[in-house]
Order: sequence, then structure tokens, then C-alpha cells
Amino acid sequence: MSFSTLGCPKWSFTKILDFAHDNGFAAIEIRGILGQMDLPKCPEFSNNESIQLSRRKAEDRQVKIQGLGSSVSLHQQDIGIWQKDLDEAKRFIDLAHELNCPYVRVFPNKLPEDQSRDIVINLISERLLQLGNYAKGSNVVVLIETHGDALETSVIRKIMEPAFNPHTGLLWDVCNMWSVTRVSPAKVYPELKQYIRHTHLKDGKFVNGKLIPVLLGRGECPIFEAIDLLYKDGYSGYYGFEWEKFWYPDIEEPEIAFPEYVSVIKKHF
Repeated sequence: MSFSTLGCPKWSFTKILDFAHDNGFAAIEIRGILGQMDLPKCPEFSNNESIQLSRRKAEDRQVKIQGLGSSVSLHQQDIGIWQKDLDEAKRFIDLAHELNCPYVRVFPNKLPEDQSRDIVINLISERLLQLGNYAKGSNVVVLIETHGDALETSVIRKIMEPAFNPHTGLLWDVCNMWSVTRVSPAKVYPELKQYIRHTHLKDGKFVNGKLIPVLLGRGECPIFEAIDLLYKDGYSGYYGFEWEKFWYPDIEEPEIAFPEYVSVIKKHF
């Protein structure tokens, strides 16, 4: 089990590591620390000395830093905007390598509704491959998340097939996909399983047409169906809890949500 720091935006890096160690989590996925989402700007990762110290802190607690969550979007057709995203992606890949962290997450994001849709899909695929090529020679795999407009299995396959190599993969956010497509994990998983390296697991209820986060097992998303498919097929990655406290400040505190996740997962297994 792992958790994303999106769920604990007010915690220090040390508190994050201590909580993970003390509550049965094998790993963490870093998506911001104390509200700073551009991780290379965090004091913990701002220079080589601080990076090595942060890595040792995690290793001392036997907590793996298994992912860095960037805000990079691959769909941008404006070359200037893409250059900024490309630079950010490279900084995250370099940081992940120094932290002995296997994954960097990027977004596919927006697909236009007009005739350029296939062009943008191809563009996303080409850029994912570009980032994977940049990561060669490192221990880092660049993961594209099922996110934004890229939620249909056919679209994800169009992106992944030309770009797939040892340094690219898929982050399967089960609830993101299902809440929009309503296609069951049982139909999605066989089509995507060869690409899946990591998961985001969360639950939610629809309120006035909007999906609101709830504790795992108390919502409408078929999370346990997805977990069972992964487990029975020998999935060896992390079951990553994404509690979106940063975006939804009124939901339960991490001190409640994180242990509840551990309890529910252990009970299920």
C-alpha cells in the first residue's frame, strides 16, 4: 500500500514518512509538500545535499518513494507552453533518478472535439515517447495517468501502443475512468493490463452530478473489482490511495482517511 501526499497537504516531509512507517504503508507518492507542487522547489529537493538527505530519511524508515506527481500536460499544441512542460518533466525525471524513485506521473489531459482530435492523440503519444527516451539510462519510468479527456480505453491504447517501452507506462486511476465512461474494470483491465505500472485508488459519490470523495468502500466506484483483477493477475505494483484533500479541503483529515484505507484493504484481502 502507498498513499499520495495530495491527501496530507499540511504535513511536513518528516511527518509524512513517519506516518507511513507507523501505519503500515510501504511507500509514498509525492504530489506536493506543504502546498508546494513543483517538487524541485521544495527545500527537501532543492539541491543535491538535501535530495540525498531526503532519500536517506525515507530509507531509514523503510518507506519507498515510489512516485513523483508532476503537473505536466502532454496535449499542449502551443510550442512555448509545451517547452515549459518539457523542462518540468525533465526536472522531475532527474529528481526521481536521484531519489531512486521508479515513477514520474504526467497527464495526457485535453482532447479537442473537432477534427484535430487524432492529431492531439498522436502528439500526446509522441511526447510520452520523448520523455521515456529522456529517462533512458536511469531507473525512471514515465507514467501517463488516465485523466482529463483521455479516459476511453481506445484512446489510451492509441497513446500507449506507439510509445510503450521499458521507460513508459500507465497509471490506472480506476475512479477517474469509471466515473466518466461507466465501463467496468473487468472490461477495461484486459485491454490495458500490459501497460499498467501503478494505480490510484479512491472512492466517491455523485452529488448533483459531481463526484465527491468519500472513504474507500463508501462510494459508488467499483474499486474492489479493480483490486481483485490486479491481485489475481499477479500485479506487483502499489495499491496507491489518492485522498484528494488538497482539492477538497472539507473532506476527512488524513489522520482518519489513511488508517481507514489500511483497515479496509486488509479486511478485503
